[in-house]
Amino acid sequence: MAGAVRGGRGDPERDRGGRGGRGSQGSRASQGSRGGERGSATVWVVMVAGALCVVFGAVLLLAQAVLARHRAGGAADLAALAAADRALRGRAEACAGAERVAAAQGAEVVRCAVRGEIADVTVRVRAGGFRPELRARAGPPDAGPPDAGPPDAGPTASPDRPSAPARIQPWRSGVRP
Repeated sequence: MAGAVRGGRGDPERDRGGRGGRGSQGSRASQGSRGGERGSATVWVVMVAGALCVVFGAVLLLAQAVLARHRAGGAADLAALAAADRALRGRAEACAGAERVAAAQGAEVVRCAVRGEIADVTVRVRAGGFRPELRARAGPPDAGPPDAGPPDAGPTASPDRPSAPARIQPWRSGVRP
């Protein structure tokens, strides 16, 4: 082969990819057992990124639910305090005050009951897909929680009680702090 032209027909170097004996993808020996795993890291990265997006979405929904619950709790407390402040003026005025305060907080009053100086208010807040309802009670600290059972909606003023409550204390779900 003295007169053979390098790179011509039948040249073993060209037939193997022109890289010193290896084909364009290298030999099987140099790839080892990873020959079928090319690009698998991309698939793993995409799967992990997708899983992180799902977890992030779940955390955002949980945060929205907690925020809605806290907004409802604050609105219920304020509405109950407003109703207890006006309890001796009658149920209608007390519940109207609770509705005004709840509306200012972005909530609606679901239930309002007044017994003596104790006001029991349930409000609902809409936040996204969540609509939590919370109940709050308020009244003077010496009055204590009302008797077992739901408060009635009867007359609220009593002749033996003073016309204005001394100090108003919020209670949630009938548990005194």
